[in-house]
Amino acid sequence: MIAPSDLPREGRLVAVDWGEKRIGLAVSDTSQTLAQPLATLTRRIGKRFPMRQFRQHLEELGATGIVLGLPLTGDGTEDDRSDAVRRLGARLGDATGLPVVFVDERMTTARALSAVRELGGETRGREGEVDQLAATVLLQAYLDSRRR
Repeated sequence: MIAPSDLPREGRLVAVDWGEKRIGLAVSDTSQTLAQPLATLTRRIGKRFPMRQFRQHLEELGATGIVLGLPLTGDGTEDDRSDAVRRLGARLGDATGLPVVFVDERMTTARALSAVRELGGETRGREGEVDQLAATVLLQAYLDSRRR
């Protein structure tokens, strides 16, 4: 994989918040300033990543890179989930021909849930939207870090 600074500086980036049941997606604008929710892909446990749907989104958007949330333990080390996401990243890169970077995803879902609650929203029954929002938080943090 590549270093985070090696993603193209222009064009839409797509972020992936990977989960066992749902995969939240977010997309940046072409100037890579703002992230927004895109979609939620669903997969059955034990089944493969829904690559055809994912590639459709990338093609429709003209995406130039993929930001993949890397789950780490509380102390920042990698575990079995991290290994699975790294393998997924390699498959995504091979299948799409796009560069893939990994970004620490600790606390993205918690931040997304907190934001919904702060706005007086309800999260029950809206897990797919929360996954999209988690991907958006992840992508926005990545975009902001590149501007510093």
